Amino acid sequence: MSSDQDSIVDALKAAGEPTRLRILALLRRGDLAVGELVQILDQSQPRLSHHLKTLTNAGLVERLPEGAWVFYRARSKEWAGRILHAIFAEIDTDGAPYAADREALQDVRAARASSAESYFSEIAENWDRLRALHYPEADIEQAILDQVSGQRFDRMVDLGTGTGRMLTLLAPLAKEAEGLDLSHHMLTVARANLNRAELRNARVRQGDVTDTPFEANSADLVIVHQVLHYLENPQAVLAEAARILRPGGRLLLIDFAPHDLEFLRETQGHRRLGIRHEDVSEWADAAGLALQAPLTFEPPASLDQGLSVLIWTATRPANQQEAAA
Repeated sequence: MSSDQDSIVDALKAAGEPTRLRILALLRRGDLAVGELVQILDQSQPRLSHHLKTLTNAGLVERLPEGAWVFYRARSKEWAGRILHAIFAEIDTDGAPYAADREALQDVRAARASSAESYFSEIAENWDRLRALHYPEADIEQAILDQVSGQRFDRMVDLGTGTGRMLTLLAPLAKEAEGLDLSHHMLTVARANLNRAELRNARVRQGDVTDTPFEANSADLVIVHQVLHYLENPQAVLAEAARILRPGGRLLLIDFAPHDLEFLRETQGHRRLGIRHEDVSEWADAAGLALQAPLTFEPPASLDQGLSVLIWTATRPANQQEAAA
């Protein structure tokens, strides 16, 4: 997409200021909140908020509200992305002040990781109890990787990203990857995990998995991992996945088979005690997706009761004839 002359001029004016260039250099390395930029740049919040508003109005930066926080992201696509790429191709970001800013950024990321670890330690007992009820997680993750073995993707989207584990696992197969989740706490964990894995092509944002901010036909791989059992209306997630998938794009859906472990509803917020294949098949049909029979991973034999894990794959047909087949 091209832009008109006035937009280009406004963008160049916005970028043409030393502090704003430092902000842009940092945001090209990952999403940051105003308070984090205050720590890195050692400038007042009102001043930096003004700079961010200027960059946002000029179309160079995207504003991402997340509860009481607001994160900012440098544009990476279309005309704004091309302008930023051209500007920073001419700037020595290994010199001052950019090198010092990067060091301060590492301190901010370390603080994020500490916050994430503190939150996760509070839920670790329940989390570990759940994982012990099903097939070894490493083997399930390998099965997920096997579903996309040998493939490369332009853009993947992880709906209900949680800790960002699917992004960490699959983002190396994609040019760009983005996760969506409603929980600010979980997104804090996800950002720390992505930073730890040094995945520059993967980012997260807050949002509703049934009403995402993503454009239609914008992803060639969508992941919905252990999400449907939390939702009142799982069908809406499949409809949204179908909307954002490109023709020929793939959906990976991972969830528990039906079970009767009522404590998961009481202690971990599960709305549904597993997901029936018949329901997924009906939801996929309504969304126009071609669904395959799931892979089934039974719980450990040592357990009297456990959780079976199902992995479905579906495609958005490339044409109407394929959808009707």
